[in-house]
This record gives sequence, C-alpha cells and structure tokens, in this order.
Amino acid sequence: MASLGLSPRKAWGQHFLISPGVLDSIVQAAQLSPGDLVVEVGPGLGILTEVLTRQGARVVAVEIDPGLVTALRARFQELPSVQILQGDARQIEPLEVTGGKLYKVVANLPYYAASPIVRRFLEGSHRPSLMVVTVQREVAQNMAAAPPRMNLMGLGVQFYGHPKIVRYINAGSFYPPPKVTSAVVRIEVYPEPPWKIADVPRFFSLLRGGFSAPRKQLKGALSRALGLPAPSMAEVLLRAGIDPTRRAETLGLPEWANLYRVWLEQHE
Repeated sequence: MASLGLSPRKAWGQHFLISPGVLDSIVQAAQLSPGDLVVEVGPGLGILTEVLTRQGARVVAVEIDPGLVTALRARFQELPSVQILQGDARQIEPLEVTGGKLYKVVANLPYYAASPIVRRFLEGSHRPSLMVVTVQREVAQNMAAAPPRMNLMGLGVQFYGHPKIVRYINAGSFYPPPKVTSAVVRIEVYPEPPWKIADVPRFFSLLRGGFSAPRKQLKGALSRALGLPAPSMAEVLLRAGIDPTRRAETLGLPEWANLYRVWLEQHE
C-alpha cells in the first residue's frame, strides 16, 4: 500500500486479510470448480482475488475505493478472467453484474456494511447459489442463530438459505488488525425459499412486530405492533399452535411461517 501511496481507510472499514490459512478456509468452503463465476466484494489489494483465479474462477470484484480500483486493474490487467468494478456493493444490481449467470459470492466484507450487503444479494431477484463471507463474530453468530436465541438477522438470512460458521478468525489475521474477532460464514442459498410466502415484505413486518419488544410476550408485542386487541392476538397464536406467553426469540422459521398463514386467514 505504501508503494501505491495508499493507506487503509477507516471510513470504509478496510482491514485486509493476510492469513494464508484463512484464505485456504474460505476457498475450501466455496467449493469452486473451474469456470465458476464469483462476485467478490471488497477485494482490497487482490489477495483473495488471486487465490480465486488459481482455482479457475472467473471473478467480478466490486471495490468502493478508487485508489484500490486503479491498483487492482493494474495488477490483473493480463487476466481476462478478472473484472474490476468500482461501486458500492450495497447498491449494485446482482443481475447486471453477473449478466444473469449462476454465481457465488466470496468476500471479506467490511464490518460496517456487512449486513446490508448480504441482504442485497439474498433479497434480490437474482440470488447466488452460495455465499462465503467474512464478517464480525457477533454478526456470524446472529446469522446462524437458533431458538431460543433467534433474532431478526438470523431469520432474514435463514429465510433464503442455510448459514454455517466455518471458522473464527483472530485480529492478527488482518492488516490493520481490527478490534474484534471475525468469522467465516457459509450460506447455502435455496433456489427458492421453501416457506411459500407470497407477500414477503408483509411476512417480515410480522417478524419485526414480534421483535419490537423483545422482553415482552408475543401476545403483547404483536398486539401492539399489529394494532390488534391482546385477546384476538392470543387466539391467533393459539390457532397456530404457539403459546401466547412465549417470546419472539424462541420461535423458528417454520413456526413464524405457520403463524403468518393463520394471521392472514383471520384478518384478510
């Protein structure tokens, strides 16, 4: 970076992965085959990019820092299998970036933007078949959460795929070292969400209502969020086979999906 006249930008959460062992773990989790199309977010100096190309992958790397974009284009100018795009991954359209082709996301995500970037790829119309991302440990644990410690992030990720924590990463594996522990998460993305929810935004409105008062029982939290009398909400919960005194973090996705269907039947 010194030779390029650059330094890590705190505003963009730049912590560059420098551990060969972690790079190997990421690539193994991605299960790449020659010719696979990979979208890499935040390639930095291209260390992971180079490892991906050695596996035979075609890489579209999205970098927000114009200085790094210039350096990356110079580094990979002889490799037609690497395309460097300048932009904010929170705003890109996966369909346009990939040309509608099957693809995977493999990335060391900036901490400040990890959640919206993951959502961008999972919630769009052209989802990847697999995501392998490095995020902050707490974010990884939230993604892979299960009852009785479920949360909105976990439900949002698990609606679209199956997350698994591959490994944890200490701060010394990055330059400059962050003040937190990181983790590699592998998300096997469903071809289609299996929950058969026609109105996904409305379903997530129900979820947000359930978590709007996490210390309250579901009956109270949902009645307030949805504007229903508490007795009516309790009846809906009972019809869905859910104890009204439970709390939101104790429900898994199948229970939320069933509750949503019962709620629609009662109030449509």
